[in-house]
Amino acid sequence: MTAAAQANGYELDEVPVIRVERPRQREHGDYATNVAMTLTKKVGVPPRDLAAAIAEQLRTTDGIASVDVAGPGFINITVEAASQAELARTIVEAGDAYGRGTSLSGVKINVEFISANPTGPLHLGHTRWAAVGDAIARVFDAAGAEAAREFYINDRGVQMDRFGESIANAAAGRPAPEDGYHGGYVTDLAAQIMREHPEYADLSGPERIAAFREAGYAIQLQQQKDVLDLFRTHFDVWASERALHESGAVERGLERLREQGHVYESDGAVWLRTTTFGDDKDRVLIKADGEGTYFLSDTAYYIDKRSRGFDVCLYLLGADHHGYVGRLKAVAACAGDDPERNIEVPIGQMVKMMKGGEEVRLSKRAGNIITLEDLVDEVGVDAARYSLIRYPVDSPLVLDLDLLVKRSNDNPVYYVQYAHARIASVLRNAAESGIDWAAGPFEPELLTHEMESRLLGVLAEYPRVLAAAAELREPHRVARYLEELATAYHKFYDSCRVLPRGDEAVEPITIARLWLCAATRQVLANGLGILGVTAPDRM
Repeated sequence: MTAAAQANGYELDEVPVIRVERPRQREHGDYATNVAMTLTKKVGVPPRDLAAAIAEQLRTTDGIASVDVAGPGFINITVEAASQAELARTIVEAGDAYGRGTSLSGVKINVEFISANPTGPLHLGHTRWAAVGDAIARVFDAAGAEAAREFYINDRGVQMDRFGESIANAAAGRPAPEDGYHGGYVTDLAAQIMREHPEYADLSGPERIAAFREAGYAIQLQQQKDVLDLFRTHFDVWASERALHESGAVERGLERLREQGHVYESDGAVWLRTTTFGDDKDRVLIKADGEGTYFLSDTAYYIDKRSRGFDVCLYLLGADHHGYVGRLKAVAACAGDDPERNIEVPIGQMVKMMKGGEEVRLSKRAGNIITLEDLVDEVGVDAARYSLIRYPVDSPLVLDLDLLVKRSNDNPVYYVQYAHARIASVLRNAAESGIDWAAGPFEPELLTHEMESRLLGVLAEYPRVLAAAAELREPHRVARYLEELATAYHKFYDSCRVLPRGDEAVEPITIARLWLCAATRQVLANGLGILGVTAPDRM
């Protein structure tokens, strides 16, 4: 609600925060709300008196069993079993759409969540953003936003020449330059290029370095794309730093900043006065020798994104980029934008991999880094994505590889996927027994058991959890919710017999519980889909 309110021009303090939540204690009812305490000043009525008036109205509403006022003005609501259990029908009929909303409808968001050099494999830091950034874009989509996933290719600068020289040296059997690129992948690139372009052996000097640089660039970028596809992370835009300069976007960005009055010259260099907007120092755009800085590209890139119509530019950066937060927000302000609305810069913390109680430090292919491929090879795509998304990104993350390959309830992704597979098995068994639950009369009023009510309550929370994940940019909320849902289902299944035994007749309660099973399966599948994790029918 906050982002949508801002996007539509409302001030945050004008939007009342009204909460309708499931109470922790079941005796307090099915739902509790603070609406009376939130609106008491606006209405000019004491909160308990306002709560009493609202409660009186609610008691006359169909589907509500009882309403009580508690404490300073909380309203506790208990709904009739039939009304609450109708949710199962709602979920099954909505299918994939259940949980999706419109809180960010009309908002265009650019999500840039990998910015990498095409000079080597994607490392473990990129891997965290590959999972989390994609999940953030998915929750934006689910909230009605128009989200574009963007990869920024750092394909300009001296590191590209060092990359070319490293490959050229490897092709000639010479060691890489001291400040060059090392690892088995460089040797592999050199061998592939020589197979495809044997004529490069006759080149020398800058021409040789450029040839190997461009060939290596093309191969390495394609490898990055291929491994991301394997990881189920797909980008709408592959933005090139080179193309930014070649297209005139840099000049257009500089002109925009000049028009805003924040560009000045000093000591022969061109500067951007970012200190006006909280940066710790002004930033050089063009050095005295006429060469543009990396920061010039950064400013042009932001302005280019905004010119493409994005309301919000989200940059997901690594732990070594804390200094970028202030300067990027200052760039937005210098461009005439609102840095609190038009740009967001979350910072992700480091990831470590543990195996056999020891930290894994070296890659089989890259040598000095752990790659995305290494993680996928060890635990698979599902476990890798789920475990990377499951935690807040501002916390350091330690992945226990031994745990993530276990087929036990101690492994969170297995626990959730097993719940989905268990329900799929129940529904298969029902079909094999000739029980057509979807065609049979559904009598929701029969779902009165405490575990049924608890499971329905968790199912009802999914839209709120999904909206909060989008609002707060925290997809880990979806993962934690799915674990709660899996627990609620297992407790329901252990307490309530679903299928008849032997020659027992199919009762209306059987059909009702199968509807509840189908609804739970649907929400588990929807939530896993948001995380980019599969929902298996068999395990």
